[in-house]
Amino acid sequence: MPSYEDVHKALRHFVEARDWDAFHAPKDLALSLAIEAGELLEVFQWRDLTAADLTPEDRARIGEELADVAMYAILLADKAGLDLMEAIARKLDANAAKYPVEKARGRADKYDRL
Repeated sequence: MPSYEDVHKALRHFVEARDWDAFHAPKDLALSLAIEAGELLEVFQWRDLTAADLTPEDRARIGEELADVAMYAILLADKAGLDLMEAIARKLDANAAKYPVEKARGRADKYDRL
């Protein structure tokens, strides 16, 4: 299984080989990320699905769209000079403080309503 660094390097190589960096302004990468997230939502549009309801075709499409979202997130982080794994770790720590287990367990309320 490839590591985050392997994927990061492969994405950089992919973009460089095609001379696409000029098209990868942070705004454009953010827009592309949102567009791909919208395509992910199309899998669920007009359907009331649980994880058990997902067909192999649904799972394949979800995987493809999630990969697109993740790749644009990695490219945007790279362009912005951010370490995505570090940003995720910081956000997870912040969320743990906002949603302590003893208050949030089993609840979907926003942190200010716990």
